Amino acid sequence: MPELLKNIYTKEVINKLSLNMQAAYSKFQAEEFVNSVMDETWNSLELKARVNQITINLKKYLPADYQQAISIIDKAILNYGNWLDSWCGYFPAFVEMYGQAEKHWDISIAALERYTSHYSAEFAVRPFIINHEERMMAQMYAWSKHECEHVRRLSCEGCRPALPWAQALNSFKKDPTPILPILEQLKADPAMYVRKSVANNLNDISKTHPELVIKIAQDWHGKNELTNWIVKHGCRTLLKKGNADVLAIFGYNNTSLVSVEGFALEKTSVSIGDEITFSFSIQANEPTKVRLEYGIDYVKINGKRNRKIFQISEITLKDSKSKTYVKKHSFANMSTRKHYPGGHSIVLIVNGVERGMLDFDVV
Repeated sequence: MPELLKNIYTKEVINKLSLNMQAAYSKFQAEEFVNSVMDETWNSLELKARVNQITINLKKYLPADYQQAISIIDKAILNYGNWLDSWCGYFPAFVEMYGQAEKHWDISIAALERYTSHYSAEFAVRPFIINHEERMMAQMYAWSKHECEHVRRLSCEGCRPALPWAQALNSFKKDPTPILPILEQLKADPAMYVRKSVANNLNDISKTHPELVIKIAQDWHGKNELTNWIVKHGCRTLLKKGNADVLAIFGYNNTSLVSVEGFALEKTSVSIGDEITFSFSIQANEPTKVRLEYGIDYVKINGKRNRKIFQISEITLKDSKSKTYVKKHSFANMSTRKHYPGGHSIVLIVNGVERGMLDFDVV
């Protein structure tokens, strides 16, 4: 089993933090800080709770004056690298937890802008958006024009309506309009991970406002290769749902030219922990773009079924050329999916249209 993410915060990591803080602030009680963080509750705490515990104890051992505490963190954070290889999330969390008062606004916003290069402040900005939406979104838009790609990414990632592990921005689930100027600004950003954030934001929006994302996709697609990637990745949920308008944007709108033959399962039952094999062939009467997927109708713990879609490939079939696929699907339990016995189904999907269904048992 893979190591739990919460275990990145080892005693060695906490010791390093304490020494960095003491180097920046000679009165910092390093040993007491470590003992307070790694108390009798530590082993039972999950990732977010561990970050909170570290943050609360930073406040305990730093000066009570917020501005002075931030100036100390400013020195300590220089010992941490790029946020992609650093786990110092307690620094932006400090701003989130203790810097939301009006008198601290300018200090906090400037700190988040600095800290996000060391560890993304995407979680920390969300209470600011919730409590001061218009003011904070103006700041987020300003950040979308920043010279630093980390700050530009923050402007987009921080306002995703349904950012994983974060507070939901329910107002943007109802009306995502305030986000759109930021997405427009970043739709051809030179940094890949900024573009990925734009795509993820679009995908979030597509779950509550699909028609809006379809319109954006139609407007954006075909103008720029960088933007084309954003559109494709941002429409992934709509593609999996077989949305005809989105499939048409990418040329996967013709199903009548594609024939499916020999869709079959190697066996009609599979044990939990094993895998099942299926095969099929496709052929087109003329050159045709084809998006191939399959769905598994899983039995859930309550006995109901839920479909999960998996992509096979996207190809262009040549005139009268046949292509055969043999695919395996695992039923090994994972942290993200548990399997339960019962009647399951597998469905083959071509350009968003079901082209065959087979039943099998999981035992």
